[in-house]
Amino acid sequence: QVQLAESGGGSAQAGGSLKLSCVASGYIFGTCGMGWFRQVPGKERELVSSSNVDGTTNYADSVKGRFTISQDTAKNTLYLEMNNLKTDDTAVYYCAACRQGAPTTGPFRFWGQGTQVTVSS
Repeated sequence: QVQLAESGGGSAQAGGSLKLSCVASGYIFGTCGMGWFRQVPGKERELVSSSNVDGTTNYADSVKGRFTISQDTAKNTLYLEMNNLKTDDTAVYYCAACRQGAPTTGPFRFWGQGTQVTVSS
């Protein structure tokens, strides 16, 4: 079955950097779109960035210019490089794979367990 395993979360100071990784297994990496979401208690999960099957990428306005999504097909790994971190970036970050329906906007089918990112001032 499809499995997604995130790592790389932790603590950082505002202005600092972290890089998240998501290792995927159980399907042919690169044939599905993937994305990073984040959630804070009491709020809905929000899309941070997506890497679509047509090669396009998308970013939430709040992270544009600071976060970069990338993937290494040889390692079956999706990355999220986060620079110039802000306290508002504090959240649990989730990796997701394989959209249903529309290839760039459909909901994702598979989810990781999440990794905590905490940014302090």
